Amino acid sequence: MVQISLNDIESTVQAALIAHGAGAFAAAEVSRAVTAAESVGNKICGLYYVESYCQQLKTGRVKGDVVPLVSTPRSAVVHVDALFGFAQPAFAYGLPVALDAARQSGIATLAVGHAHTCTSLGYFTEQIARAGLIGIGFTNASPIVAAPGGKTRVIGTNPISFAVPDGEGGVAMLFDQSTTTVALGKITMAKAAGESIPEGWAVDANGNPTTDPEAAIKGSLVSMGGYKGWGFGLMAELLAAGMTGGILSKDVKPLKAPEGPPHDLGQYYIIIDPTGSNDFAARLTALSEAASQDEGARMPGQGKQPADPVEVADAVWEQIKGFAAV
Repeated sequence: MVQISLNDIESTVQAALIAHGAGAFAAAEVSRAVTAAESVGNKICGLYYVESYCQQLKTGRVKGDVVPLVSTPRSAVVHVDALFGFAQPAFAYGLPVALDAARQSGIATLAVGHAHTCTSLGYFTEQIARAGLIGIGFTNASPIVAAPGGKTRVIGTNPISFAVPDGEGGVAMLFDQSTTTVALGKITMAKAAGESIPEGWAVDANGNPTTDPEAAIKGSLVSMGGYKGWGFGLMAELLAAGMTGGILSKDVKPLKAPEGPPHDLGQYYIIIDPTGSNDFAARLTALSEAASQDEGARMPGQGKQPADPVEVADAVWEQIKGFAAV
């Protein structure tokens, strides 16, 4: 393992993306997201994805030089067409417009369509909260989840994220979770490490519980809480695909495959101005105090301190530097 500064991670990833065909703005936004993920130990959404980003830029599976198109079909409805480019720059284009709409109307929606995977959904809702508003986000992914009792993949891990501002430019609460028991990345990482997975994470191609990550990848992940998680996953699917113009998870090809059609995923955000209620701040304070009164208890998202530098596997860092040197 090597210790790498966040500044070095961001600049090296940015150079790697530009070397493989990304425009300067897109590369900057994506590298910022990768760096943020690494800073809090979210390896699945960090450098782990850079190889596929570079490969897909070369093959055209993701468009690195497009300029997202922002439109406002209604006063509090903002839509961004990512044009099969990265989700991060598309969100960056739409966010100021959506924040302004929410402040004027009390609530607004931001739909990002025809986008590449956004990886960490909480990265985006956190930006909404730091701007002083409540952010609720949904996205879909490649198909890996069957209905409880079934074996045919229908939806993706379909994360949901919720972020609440603290009124002082920070975040009082943030959670970002897949609607499956675990994210797919944990299973692929277990496979790469030659490790088994706990029972209850996945079923094999015949619908039987499995602890073999390879069998899990060929089968389906399990929705968190059974039918409850399945319902949340379906809701995320309808919003992420139905409200953005993206395609359903069942038609999305594996996210890290070098070649193939664009991801064409959607991300859908609901943005709420909490100042619309005179009671919100007081209720948030009371709830936060109640949730954290016991030793070790806390509100979701609290207690995480970004690290700088961070530990990176030697082989991974050499690979990233190699991509930047192309």
